Amino acid sequence: GRLLEDLNKQSHQSFEVIVVDSNSDDNTCEVAQGFEKALPALSVHKMEGRGTSLGRNTGAKLASFERILFLDADVRLEPTFLTNALHQLEKRKLEVAGVYMSAEELSAGYRLGYGLFNAGLYLTSFFFPTSVGACLFSTKRAHEEISGFDESIVLCEDCDYVRRASETWRYRMIPVSFWFDPRRLKQDGFFKMGLTYLKANGRRFFFGEMRNNEMT
Repeated sequence: GRLLEDLNKQSHQSFEVIVVDSNSDDNTCEVAQGFEKALPALSVHKMEGRGTSLGRNTGAKLASFERILFLDADVRLEPTFLTNALHQLEKRKLEVAGVYMSAEELSAGYRLGYGLFNAGLYLTSFFFPTSVGACLFSTKRAHEEISGFDESIVLCEDCDYVRRASETWRYRMIPVSFWFDPRRLKQDGFFKMGLTYLKANGRRFFFGEMRNNEMT
C-alpha cells in the first residue's frame, strides 16, 4: 500500500502499474485493488505458483510500455523518482540500469553498510554487473532478448539478469536511489546477510550461477 501511494504521488504520471501477486496468503490483491481510483492504469494479477523471477517475468509479459521498472512490494520512492530516473536513462542511453539503496533515516551502522554495498554495485557495473532486483530498470526489448529472469536460479537471479543484459547493452548504475524496509536485514542480521551475498557473488564470478543449493 505504501509503494502504491508513492507511485500515486510521482511527478511523472505517464505509466501503468502491474501488481503480480505470487500466490500469497495475505491481502495483497485487496490492498492493490483499493488503489484503482488513485491509479487508473492499475491491473492486479494473482499467479497460481510462487517465485520472484516468475512474478517479474509475468509482469513483463503483461506490460504495454517499452520501459519497465521492476519493484518489490516494500520499496519506497520519492515523488521525483521517476522523473529523475527517466532523465538519467535517456541522458546515458541505457536499456538496463540499476538503482542505489538509500540509507536515509537509518542508523550510522546501516549507512556505512549501505555505502559499502552501493560502492560494490558501482564498481562491479564495469566488469561483472550486480544488481538489486527490488528496483531495476529494463526494457521489453532487452527483457525478451535475454529471455527474462532465469527461473531456475535460486539466489542472485537479479545479478544474473543484468550480467546477461550487459553482454548486449551497456549496463550502469544511475544516480537515483530508493528506500526499502530493512526488516529482512534486522531479522537475518546485517553482517550475516552482507556476507551471504558477498560469498554468493564470489561463487558466481568463479563458478557460475547457482541453480541448486550451493550456499547451504
